Amino acid sequence: MRLRKKRVKPMHISDITIIDDTKLKKAITAAALGNAMEWFDFGVYGFVAFALGQVFFPGADPGLQMIAALGTFSVPFLVRPLGGLFFGVLGDKFGRQKVLSVTIIIMSVSTFCIGLIPGYATIGIWAPILLLLAKLAQGFSVGGEYTGAAIFVAEYSPDRKRGFLGSWLDFGSIAGFVLGAGIVILISSIVGEENFLDWGWRIPFFVAAPLGLIGIYLRHALEETPTFQQHVDKIDSDSRNNIAEPPKVSFREILTKQWKSMIVCVGIVIATNVTYYMLLTYMPSYLSHSLHYSEDHGVLIIIAIMVGMLFVQPFIGMMSDKIGRKPFIIAGSIGLFVLAIPSFILINSGVIGLIFCGLLILAVLLNCFTGVMASTLPAMFPTNIRYSALAIAFNISIMVAGITPTFAAWLVESTQNLYIPAYYLMVVSVIGLITGVFMKETANKPLKGATPAASDRAEAKEILQEHHDNIEHKIEDVDAQIAELETKRKNLIAQHPEID
Repeated sequence: MRLRKKRVKPMHISDITIIDDTKLKKAITAAALGNAMEWFDFGVYGFVAFALGQVFFPGADPGLQMIAALGTFSVPFLVRPLGGLFFGVLGDKFGRQKVLSVTIIIMSVSTFCIGLIPGYATIGIWAPILLLLAKLAQGFSVGGEYTGAAIFVAEYSPDRKRGFLGSWLDFGSIAGFVLGAGIVILISSIVGEENFLDWGWRIPFFVAAPLGLIGIYLRHALEETPTFQQHVDKIDSDSRNNIAEPPKVSFREILTKQWKSMIVCVGIVIATNVTYYMLLTYMPSYLSHSLHYSEDHGVLIIIAIMVGMLFVQPFIGMMSDKIGRKPFIIAGSIGLFVLAIPSFILINSGVIGLIFCGLLILAVLLNCFTGVMASTLPAMFPTNIRYSALAIAFNISIMVAGITPTFAAWLVESTQNLYIPAYYLMVVSVIGLITGVFMKETANKPLKGATPAASDRAEAKEILQEHHDNIEHKIEDVDAQIAELETKRKNLIAQHPEID
């Protein structure tokens, strides 16, 4: 009985990708700005929902107006999986950069068009229909936006800094919310409530045009990610050497072969985005409509909370590179389950300081998810199907999370129970906890199907040394196992000479 050692192909310094720092900064900026553009609209829409309800659904009572306006916000999530599938296939075939340039154009144009739609008093039923069409266009484009941006940043990032750099993507999300909310407050205070309901609410949507132009310029100037370029170069090399191209992976194969990663992805996205929409989209309406709190004061509190989140976000991303992504998913989920009800007790206290504390608790727990999501999700899938698989899983779960504002508003309105949002978050936290326990750690590891990536040559040498040390340890383990088996073989022969 003999064991053969499996030969391990040695790694060389040339096998490690050195990331260009200038290109990396441009990639992070362009991705974060595009994501800010996406969430700028969501922020504006959430903060002007009361105005949109009166402009587009004037015949309903105030509660139904808000539900209808938030319903128009939620419906586009139904088409996000289609957009994700469409742009995911294009992204895996033609590259990440090209698709991201297209999605930001559609997003900018559709957001700008919302500001042009006449009210119900002018064109009747066509007003809410046109609003819905604009939101559907947004939903279709956003289906490829976040996943593409997360992949773009992940594929550009060094392995040891992917958490920190990926956290800037959702930093852009929060910044977009802050900008949207700030503009709504500024315009409302300048023009007055009557003029704001008449025409002032349109101005925030017009701001999408210059933001979109800046985003288009930055993304168009970017180069393709090093990881995807390596993938393309390998296919070209195989073609020149008459090596058959790898077979195209179908949607069915993605579901059957990547189902574990997709379930984990769905769990993380649901836990993150239900909390996100509950805190940043629904809470302004909850404070003003359900708690009868001053609209301006409620929005100012949310803005202050989001500004605080901006400082926490990159810190959690940086720490996840040191201790891993799993601890933050698990801690955020446990915290949400334990602290959801206490947070809403504070929010319902009527005391401004306690309201702020309740929202702050939820915000920090949300940071535990958003600080690691953009670095965790792309690492679950190999390069050739990363965009398609992630877009499908992400947008299916977003479709569930996107109904949060509407469903929460309807539940509170129908039950008159102000703690329904807390129970909602507790249910979601269980999903996050189960996901966090079963997910694989991805921190400080190369992306699937990609070579290791380093910030500079010195870091590349460290990675190479660690790789060689790991191989030595594995060889030592195998040698020990071989020696142990050899000892057992000799003992067995000594006891039973006839089997030699």
